[in-house]
Amino acid sequence: MKKSVLVASALSLFIAVNTFAQKKAKPLFTMPIGVQSYTYRATLATNTEAVLDSVKALGITEMEGPNPKGVDPYKFKKLLNQRGISMPSIGVDYDMLVKDPMEVVRLAGILNASYVMVAWIPHGKTFNIADAEKAVNDFNKAGRILKANSITLCYHNHGYEFGDYQDGTLFDYIVKNTNSKYVSFELDMLWAFHGGADPAKLLYKYPKRWKMMHLKDIRKGIANDLTGGTDIKNDVALGTGQINVPEVIKAAKAVGIKHYFIEDESPDHAKQIPQTIKYLKSL
Repeated sequence: MKKSVLVASALSLFIAVNTFAQKKAKPLFTMPIGVQSYTYRATLATNTEAVLDSVKALGITEMEGPNPKGVDPYKFKKLLNQRGISMPSIGVDYDMLVKDPMEVVRLAGILNASYVMVAWIPHGKTFNIADAEKAVNDFNKAGRILKANSITLCYHNHGYEFGDYQDGTLFDYIVKNTNSKYVSFELDMLWAFHGGADPAKLLYKYPKRWKMMHLKDIRKGIANDLTGGTDIKNDVALGTGQINVPEVIKAAKAVGIKHYFIEDESPDHAKQIPQTIKYLKSL
């Protein structure tokens, strides 16, 4: 074989390997890092500025609210602005949404939130079809009012909705019977998994309904159930639990999710959140 051919072959191989390495090194998670304010529920109301300073120091630029109890929303918004932290979404109580949707609109407006999420549907010991039917009716009504005021309502799954119903689950019933013009969804990957669902497959199943996501992982060895609850110590840093995080992130990107909020309910969140952020950046 001629020397020129060997050189060309070596060069082609080098280019191919280098191109592969570049593709392999491309980061998976490229969106702004957000955090759910409930993570800091023990300290945010009493030590607001210090908590927000620590959030900023972590490189977090989005927070899902609302303002902590006892802190004026206008003041809280000013404190966020001073630190370059936006609040694209706020969480509100189900009863507040149903009974006073215009107050929800007012609060979202103060905090400049485009999304309002509800994370719990009131129900008895077991979530059933009657609970799901009521929620569908309430979400459609409130969602229409919010949409008229340029706000998108999102229901945040909590695990109890994945009980069997007809040829699917009660969560499927909620998705299929809420009006997509007025009601969207926020995926909590821990609660979906804990309820027996596959978070990535759930994203692909309803690709046009998801708007936001809670980044959470659950301790290895914890069994799934439909209670919608588990010990807060079972919240662990991303990549150390049971969930296939890269698979979920890929699915979230594929369906167009733009807002990702770390929610760590663990008493060890101060230690775990930096680990979670480091893990996200390593993907």
